[in-house]
Amino acid sequence: MTEQHILDKARQWTEAPFDKTTREAVADMMAHRPDELTESFYRELEFGTGGLRGIMGPGTNRVNVYTIGMATQGFANYLLKRWADENGKSKMENGGDEENASQSSIINQQSTIPVSVAIAHDCRHNSRLFARKTAEVFAANGIRAYLFSDLRPTPELSFAIRHFGCKGGVVITASHNPPVYNGYKAYGEDGGQLVAPHDKAVITEVQAVRGPQDVKWEADSSLITLIDREVDEAYLAGVRSLCLTPEAVKAQHGMGIVFTNLHGTAGTLVPRCLREIGFTNVQEVAEQALPDGDFPTVKSPNPEEAAALDMAMKLAEATGADLVMGCDPDADRVGIAIRNAEGRLQLLNGNQTGSLLLHYLITRWAELGKLDGRQFTAKTIVTTDLFERISKARNVPCFNVLTGFKYIGELILKYEGEMQFIGGGEESYGYLAGDLVRDKDAVLSCVLIAEMCAWARQQGKTPYGMLVDMYLQHGLFHDDLISITKAGRTGQQEITDMMDRLRNDPPRRLGGSDVLWFKDYQHQTSTCLKDGAVSGTGLPKSNVLQFITEDGSVVTARPSGTEPKIKFYFSVNEPLASKDRFKEVLAGLQSKVEGIQHELGLR
Repeated sequence: MTEQHILDKARQWTEAPFDKTTREAVADMMAHRPDELTESFYRELEFGTGGLRGIMGPGTNRVNVYTIGMATQGFANYLLKRWADENGKSKMENGGDEENASQSSIINQQSTIPVSVAIAHDCRHNSRLFARKTAEVFAANGIRAYLFSDLRPTPELSFAIRHFGCKGGVVITASHNPPVYNGYKAYGEDGGQLVAPHDKAVITEVQAVRGPQDVKWEADSSLITLIDREVDEAYLAGVRSLCLTPEAVKAQHGMGIVFTNLHGTAGTLVPRCLREIGFTNVQEVAEQALPDGDFPTVKSPNPEEAAALDMAMKLAEATGADLVMGCDPDADRVGIAIRNAEGRLQLLNGNQTGSLLLHYLITRWAELGKLDGRQFTAKTIVTTDLFERISKARNVPCFNVLTGFKYIGELILKYEGEMQFIGGGEESYGYLAGDLVRDKDAVLSCVLIAEMCAWARQQGKTPYGMLVDMYLQHGLFHDDLISITKAGRTGQQEITDMMDRLRNDPPRRLGGSDVLWFKDYQHQTSTCLKDGAVSGTGLPKSNVLQFITEDGSVVTARPSGTEPKIKFYFSVNEPLASKDRFKEVLAGLQSKVEGIQHELGLR
């Protein structure tokens, strides 16, 4: 039997101000689909530190024009409170609403409106509708909205915020989630996702919006400015400026590259940019080239999953291509495959790709004489410590941050004008070089990965050979991830119970080595299990537990911030004395990881 408070909330959605389609859908759920009704109304869809993400449909726990509108109203209230009294300059496009706006050039001029935002969206169902509605609510609040006229990669949204001098931004996307999902990611004036204290301040404002009646829906269409080609050109020029070895691309221009955008936004820019920097043999997976919110050719449009790149791998095998790259739907993450020592295509995981890319960036910075002691790299706490080894070898500090690329963006802003960001990333296939944008960028990553492969070939090596050489120099690291889904109303409690058990009774021995450090980032404590000494983590609070053994193995438990999942990360390492021992040592590390997983009851 459906609980009364759920029925009461649902009944409100069968009346004005909700539209007819919504009213009828909710009434049908009340009459015929009680389980769906409960899932749609048992709670309010939470606006977290990154924004909204959830299943689309009517209801308070769903993504729809009303929950999008309420989120935007709260964000607008925050922006107006923070910025409305300031005078600012913006770059403004002549023109009006979406239907009538022409692509006139964007010019610099004094604006009488101090607050502006940029808005982009991906290929998902309703993404254009939600983006337009977001622009309308901002405009109804007197905020200028620079709205991309069509789908664009998330990193270009980050770029556009700073390009126009905006005070914030929004991208409508659910990244790699299934087709029934959509989401709303909020950005600050630096082009990065919101961080403290601004994230909490926006959450407070969103929570204060009681319902659709508090939303300003009637837009001033003159405040909505369409953007596209001019921003594309400026962004791509910035991407090209970060290339380090154009002579290698010129020499290896015929290197075979297969690319897939998995029906998403990357196809708007990645193939074009690869060709513009000089690659002449770029092939796209035709069946996946067109945007499609159903993602019909894959079970999941997630480059972390090997099956997502199956079609690209088959095309590469048929054509003899040396490099495969595939991006997620909003083009902020990329998965790759390269040919191994036997000449077969082999997928790399996120830690391998990120380490290889960072190794290339730092090596080239050193060769070009660009290292002067004022550079840094960055990674998240669940990303391989190989990043630190690579950086330390060149006397470059590598900072650890909480999971979430927004914390790397925060570092770039913190050290702006003092230190240069070379590059960094996270194990979940997101990377960045330089400070062109302040979020992970698969467009730029694809360009630099392709250039890196050309550089290896120019030196008579292969990218796989570079990978093994890197392990010889810094140690062989092996990583694994187990992700456990706990969906539905009870799922969150199950995840909480798992974390409580680990927190209250941490393992004392893993993989044949004593656990030396137990880090509880929620309580900001780092405890030495040998002598009981307790120190701080040096990072903000986050519901993450980490166990570090005496031999350098690391196990991390972290509930996902965007999905009903708990993730367990494993990292083990051992010195690699020679190339001919590579497979043997790797097999031993894989066996060690599996043993740890058994000890934790995860296998």
